[in-house]
Parts: sequence; C-alpha cells; structure tokens
Amino acid sequence: MLTFYNEQHAQHRARHELVRGAPAPARDTPDRIDGVLAELGRRGLGRIVTPHGVPLMSLERVHRPRYLHFLRTAWAEWVNQAAGNAARDAFASHFPVRGMRADIEPDDFGARLGLYSIDTVTPLTAGTWTAAKTGADCAVNAAHALRVGERGSFALTRPPGHHAGPDYYGGACYLNNAALAAQHLLDDGLQRVAILDLDYHHGNGTQAIFYERADVLCLSLHAEPRSTYPFYCGHADETGSGAGLGYNVNLVLPAGAPNPQAWFTALETACVRLSMYRPDALVVALGGNTFQGEAHGGFGLQGGDYLRLGERIAWLNVPTCFVLEGGSPLRELGVNVVNVLEGFETAL
Repeated sequence: MLTFYNEQHAQHRARHELVRGAPAPARDTPDRIDGVLAELGRRGLGRIVTPHGVPLMSLERVHRPRYLHFLRTAWAEWVNQAAGNAARDAFASHFPVRGMRADIEPDDFGARLGLYSIDTVTPLTAGTWTAAKTGADCAVNAAHALRVGERGSFALTRPPGHHAGPDYYGGACYLNNAALAAQHLLDDGLQRVAILDLDYHHGNGTQAIFYERADVLCLSLHAEPRSTYPFYCGHADETGSGAGLGYNVNLVLPAGAPNPQAWFTALETACVRLSMYRPDALVVALGGNTFQGEAHGGFGLQGGDYLRLGERIAWLNVPTCFVLEGGSPLRELGVNVVNVLEGFETAL
C-alpha cells in the first residue's frame, strides 16, 4: 500500500466551530491523523511518501475557478477587513437561500463567505488553503499511482473533502479529494470509475459534482440525513438526473443505530452493484466515524470489522484508491483505518 501523506495538514488548525450560536471545540483537529500515521509506521504497511504538487487546472476539473480563487485569497482579505481578524477564524454571517441569486459575487466579504459556505462549523483559517491544496495533491497522486501499477493507494490527509461541492465548502471540507481522485482517473484515460463513500455522513459534495454524469458511479452508505448532517440531501430517492440517472446510489441507515450487520448488508448491496458496473478503478472515501465509540456518529463497527471491510473491497479485484474522510481523534481511529488497508492488502 503506497501512502501519500499531507505534511501540511496541521496548517489548518481551527480555533472553534459555531454550533447553535455558541463556540464549540473544533472536531477536525490535527491529531486526527497522527494516530493513523503512527499505526502505518508501526505495521510497516508500505511506503509513506509526500505528493508532487498538481496544477490548479486539475482542481478546476472538479471545482469552479471563481471558488478556487476565493479559497486562495480569502484569509488575506479577512485579515485586511478589520484589526484583530488575524486572531479570529472566518465565519459567514449571511447565506443566499431559495430565490436569491448566487451567480453574482457580492463585493462584501462577509456575504462572499456565505456564498461559498453552507454552515458555521467550517471556519477558514490562516492555513486552510495550504492544507486543503496539499490534501488534494495527495488524492490526485494516489489516484495516479493506480495508473502506474499500484493495486492500492492511500491519501492520508485532512481536512476531509466529501462535503465540498463544485463551489462551496462545509462539514469541515474545502476541496473534494475523492472527486478529484476520480476525475484524475478519467482524465488519465479510464472510462468507468466508481466512488464508494463509507463515511457515517452523506458525501453531499461528491453527489453534487457527479449527479448529472454517467462516467462515475457514486455509492454512499450513511446515516439518515433527516437527523444527521448534511440534513438536506442523501435520501434514497436521489438517483441522479439527466445522463447521470441511475448512477447515484444512497444506501441509508438509521442514525445512531449500532447495527453492524445492517451496515455490512448495505455494504454487500453496494459491492454487488459495483461488480455489475465493472469499474476500471475505485475510489473509497473512508470515514472512521462508523466506529462504535464515535461521538458524532457510529454504526457499531469494531476493530475486526474494519479488517473484514478491507477484505471485501479487495475481493472486487479493482485497483483502489482510499481517501481519508471523517473520524474523531480517538485512539482507535488509527488502528481501524489501517485495519481496512491491511485487510485489503492481505485478502488476495
């Protein structure tokens, strides 16, 4: 397993989130992936390398140029807005909703924050762009590794990505790493690519990016969105539109229900669909928040279940790129994530 590690991930260090109008501890902290890195080293599960930088043009294949320009320049503009802003993370205070226009970018910086943001739990910090861009580099490099002969690869990075859409950020995500990996595989000559999202939460950004396309099959196992982030999409009847009709599959499970058997039944449904689709390559958006001890999710999975998960993905016999998504900084996160990789590596 060739791992691409984002050495710049700690540049993104949020001071807090705004939850129900009050500051709350940030959930996406740098120590989230420290345990994963340590566990990879302890087991000696392949090489760990740093990625080569990819051009902005590669990011523009998934994200709109106007949005990328905003992310690159937002912190500098925030700091210039008022004395003291350098000591505060940037949050939106206005949001366009139904009936309002999003095609014209406001001059007001706070309004532009709301144009590109979908919540108040995803602050912009001094190092957000650096960390997110290097994470995107990891994902694209990991995808490319499959094209040069690797059977499996892993993008070990934060912030995560699957809630980031074509021109918005949210859910602690700024650039959609899984979507960028899938798009690179297509741009590099593959015809059929699939994304399997195994985070506790629905990957709304990934769905939005590919919803009208037939070249990427998107499958997601996640908790009921009526009571779980992102709340406004991820329902079973969302199956794609236009050319993409039938290429989006949401397998929805009750939120907060610790039922590993139901989760593995849904996984088997997804794997059967993948076998029928016969992709040239697979991108797995791997969340560690399906674990039984997860404070913000959990389907009751335990350590050995992640070995079983990796084995099942390996039996698809498809070159696979794993991209780290969510998961609290629990001691078990590193063990569980690496169990998936080890299960994949040792299954065949």
